[in-house]
Amino acid sequence: MRLEEKVRGASHREVVDRLGAFFGAKSVVLIGATDRSPWSIWTHANLRQYSPNVTVHVVHPHHDQVHGQQVLKSLNALDEPVDLAYVMVPTSAVLEVMNEVADAGITNVVILTAGFGEAGPEGAELEAQLVDLAHARGLTVLGPNGNGFINAAGGLTPYGLLITPPLDVGPVGIVLQSGGLASAVLAGAQARGVGLSLLVSTGNEALTSASDIMRYLIEDDRTKVIAAFLESIRQPDEFREVAELALAAGKPIVALKTGRTEAGAKAALAHTGALAGDDRVIDAAFRQLGIIRVNSLEELLATAGYLGHHREIRGRRIAAITPSGGACDLLADLASEEKLEFPEFPPETLAELGELLPSFSNPQNPLDVTGYVVMDPTIALKSLGIVANDVVGNYDMVLYTATIPRLEAPNPAPIEQRMDALAEAGKSLDVPLVLQSLISVDLTSYSRKLLGDRGLYLLSGIEPGMRAIGHGARYHDRRDRWLEVGPPTTAPSLEAPVNARGVWPEHLVRGLLEAHGIPVAPARLATSALEAKAFAGEFEEPVAMKVASSALAHKSDIGGVALNVEVDQVTATFDELKKRLAVALPEATLDGVLVGPMRTGGIELLVGVVTDPTWGKVLSLGLGGVWVEVLGDVALRVLPVGPEEITTMLGELRGAALLSGARGTRPVDMDRLVAVVYQIAQLAEGLGEALDTLEVNPLRVEGDCIEVLDALAVWRSEGDSK
Repeated sequence: MRLEEKVRGASHREVVDRLGAFFGAKSVVLIGATDRSPWSIWTHANLRQYSPNVTVHVVHPHHDQVHGQQVLKSLNALDEPVDLAYVMVPTSAVLEVMNEVADAGITNVVILTAGFGEAGPEGAELEAQLVDLAHARGLTVLGPNGNGFINAAGGLTPYGLLITPPLDVGPVGIVLQSGGLASAVLAGAQARGVGLSLLVSTGNEALTSASDIMRYLIEDDRTKVIAAFLESIRQPDEFREVAELALAAGKPIVALKTGRTEAGAKAALAHTGALAGDDRVIDAAFRQLGIIRVNSLEELLATAGYLGHHREIRGRRIAAITPSGGACDLLADLASEEKLEFPEFPPETLAELGELLPSFSNPQNPLDVTGYVVMDPTIALKSLGIVANDVVGNYDMVLYTATIPRLEAPNPAPIEQRMDALAEAGKSLDVPLVLQSLISVDLTSYSRKLLGDRGLYLLSGIEPGMRAIGHGARYHDRRDRWLEVGPPTTAPSLEAPVNARGVWPEHLVRGLLEAHGIPVAPARLATSALEAKAFAGEFEEPVAMKVASSALAHKSDIGGVALNVEVDQVTATFDELKKRLAVALPEATLDGVLVGPMRTGGIELLVGVVTDPTWGKVLSLGLGGVWVEVLGDVALRVLPVGPEEITTMLGELRGAALLSGARGTRPVDMDRLVAVVYQIAQLAEGLGEALDTLEVNPLRVEGDCIEVLDALAVWRSEGDSK
């Protein structure tokens, strides 16, 4: 399709500058405006309510007045320059209108109209023509089939669904590859007090992509965190670049990516392909790029709001103050899951709390100030004052459970005084103060005012709150490592062997691995029984014998492996393996039988690289041998990776303790192991598009002895696509 083939040649700076003018428009023309269209009515109403300083024109060839405003019959009637066109005409008229827009000197366009790439082959061709026209006429286009955008910080709201007040300005920029969900996310942000800088519905992304919007938000001083709803990653290389720019800038990207099923996973000749399902690859890519992946819209907003509305919180040590023992239990359980900590209070803090709290209390962290808070509503604040004296060096944040009234009481003074005290505590505290409710609730206009007037933010609910805090801690860990090490370097390009085609079993792959310095267990390829016996004699010990045929990918499938073979049994074993191949695959040619020394003990690992259709080469690392199918204990990363990342992958395995000498076994030389895995990854990456799959299974590790026992390669034919 032409849309997929178009070249995106604009630099980061060009994209940011272009979108800066786009989202900063001071005048808008609504083309196709009519009182019969809810989209037109709502877009005009949004502009009038939330964009009072923006000039709005309406154009329709057959009306005199629309939305209570005088109508222009065409763009030719404009008597002043206009910055942005909002197009709502029928699908068949869009291309003609686009030319008229360009003729009028307007370079920025939002296309609400549907019926393009989402509507089948004819719509896709129409969208391709739209792209060509926009490139030829120098137009910046958002859409088609999108609702537009809400620049809350800039006071510009050309958005096709009605915005209900309030429109709170704040630090969170939102980009969505969905039109219908945009308003739901907006409503959720309003209900939770999450302030927005910019919200964009990208529609079909014919010209302006979600990655483009994120580029702009990275450079936008009013945005501290980016929240994204993503249905697909259309340009992974560009997406990766944007993610690295966000890491460098310290702007977290929180993403809800749909499509967690493996419906699109391909059948694979190697275990690696089956283990690296589509969604697991996305998980891996997001993790190494520092993107916080969440599982729901609620978690998206909670995490983005937490990161955006607080001072930077880098550590995991929490001091918590709550009015409930049950809440303390929930906090402790969730902290364990999120790898967060509740260090004990210092002795002097415990002593002061013991004097303040009732005799039946049991001061500890998390702190339950008990139901006595009903008798003395100030007891929690007093406890906060005591804890605040010893936070430096002991805690990274203070988590305070706050109950915010939904309705104004007849005498609001006491609650307002407590809120003033909380605000003052937040300013004077040496670590960030995080307010959290016991359960997720929508803020009312009164509760929103209580918080907003004092610059306070409420993290809604214990579980969403603790998940958000955990996400924040992991983000900063990842960013710190990325800043320390930097992005990984790409492997040098390598020439594929001249006979690189189809499936290469072990006896063909061995030479490739050895040529690139990867340690391979010794073995000789015998083409006769007598030769096999001679080779076995060289090793002076029981041997392993494996049938070798270019037609056979998995030797064990036909019983083509014999272990612990004594020298006097080699001849008969050779004949038996030859027979088994002939029975299982009558048309197959026997290339020989590999003869090598037996290997026992140690740990067997899988190291594989498979080509993902979206992300390219993906490294799989985990327990191998017979365990790979049973346990599926595998860590994934998108190449390139550096040795530091491989070390992290090994630590993620459930069986990681085996490598450190669990239960008296010999510890593995981790530096040596990382170096060998890195060599395999570099080889697979360097071979580029010629190689589909390279799998080492098992890689035997025991102390400093690390060697390949079996391997498989799959080469790509010229007709294969990435």
